[in-house]
Amino acid sequence: MSGPLAGVRVLDLSRVLAAPWCTQHLGDLGADVVKVERPGQGDDSRKWGPPWLRDAQGRDTTESAYYLSANRNKRSIAIDFAAPQGRALVRELAAQADVLVENYKVGDLARHGLGFAQLQALNPRLVYCSVTGFGQDGPCATRPGYDILFQGLGGIMSVTGEPDDKPGGGPQRVGVPVVDLFTGMYAAIAIVSALHHVTRGGEGQHIDVSLFDSVMALGSGALSNYFVGGRPTQRTGNASPNIAPYEVFACADGQLVLATGSQGHFELLCQVIGRPELPLDPRFRDNAGRLANRDALHRLLGEVFATASGAAWEEKLLRHGVPCGPINDHAQALAHPNAQHRGTRIELPHRHGVPAPGVASPMRCSATPVSYRLPPPTLGQHSREILQEWLAYDAPRIGELEQAGVLVCG
Repeated sequence: MSGPLAGVRVLDLSRVLAAPWCTQHLGDLGADVVKVERPGQGDDSRKWGPPWLRDAQGRDTTESAYYLSANRNKRSIAIDFAAPQGRALVRELAAQADVLVENYKVGDLARHGLGFAQLQALNPRLVYCSVTGFGQDGPCATRPGYDILFQGLGGIMSVTGEPDDKPGGGPQRVGVPVVDLFTGMYAAIAIVSALHHVTRGGEGQHIDVSLFDSVMALGSGALSNYFVGGRPTQRTGNASPNIAPYEVFACADGQLVLATGSQGHFELLCQVIGRPELPLDPRFRDNAGRLANRDALHRLLGEVFATASGAAWEEKLLRHGVPCGPINDHAQALAHPNAQHRGTRIELPHRHGVPAPGVASPMRCSATPVSYRLPPPTLGQHSREILQEWLAYDAPRIGELEQAGVLVCG
């Protein structure tokens, strides 16, 4: 294995998205990630289809696209740790691990003898990361939760969507599970920091990362507006509450995103579109004025943009350094020249005889690049080799565990 985390062993007792997203990052960076799954069921997200990966004969497999998106660079072992032998096996693996990641309800693993204090006694260097909905303590610690719940609770939905008085107005969920994804990234950062602490002679520690804390951090800009202005941020649709013009305009054949993030950009925009007088208008002279008179500015600019196609405006504006672009669907985004150049789509040969598609990591390190070594595993695919490598188990001992129903080898 290669990468900055080569040689780091990660025991992954997580499922669905936030924590698996974290461990996929660790795997991309070179860690040996062992995904512990329930026999017969596995990660819940395996069943979150369609669509499903299709095998070489074009038949649907049991591997959902959702599962594939967050589980590359991992090996799967299927252990029933509801059984005493299974719990003992997980403890043995934890004693050999550098990192353990879990997203069970608060206290669940401790009841199985797999809590932080219990495993730290076996392995003082263990970095133990718990990913939960509301954190390890507090009035909601035992409550379950999913991404959309936290988008609502944490204020993200309140600032997403059109205002109530506009067509289609009302709170909207962000189109991707941003709270899960950010939580996974926060967890990965915390784990790498804790590993660095261990390399400097420190002990392992318990990392408490929650979706609730993450969504609050994700809303820091809007919360800062509230702290300073004393009023919760209101929905402004595709327009920014802090910058204007920073929004979407209708063109002759579609829509164009315009992002004038500075006074210089605004003045340049007005020159390019043939309206050099606008920056001299008292209503639009500075950003505060443009925000106060956003509707009037939008009408004036909209009349101009409606005269040509989005592509024509994009070409003209970009030629003069004005930030803008189209609204692409994912097929168009993947076809974009930059996505092609950056190698956004990757493929890994899957056990079902077809390539498993995925999205490249955005972490581009010159000396320690990420690597794509393993496709998302099938359930229990690596049970035998993991026990042989991590615990030096021989074939008869592995066979005994299979006979007892504690271990399933896929």
